[in-house]
Amino acid sequence: MNPFSSLDDFLAMGNHGVYVWSAYGLCLALLAWNALLPMLARRRYLKSLARRLRREDSR
Repeated sequence: MNPFSSLDDFLAMGNHGVYVWSAYGLCLALLAWNALLPMLARRRYLKSLARRLRREDSR
């Protein structure tokens, strides 16, 4: 019942493997970027807020 006779056939995807796996890779990279970007922005915001509070406390 398996349409692929080996792992190589599965990875090749009937000569469409380069397209299929690059699409999966690009999608995974974009999902990771979408998850990482808000975390980095939050970290930058908290650091700038801490700097501003330290500056106000020193006055």
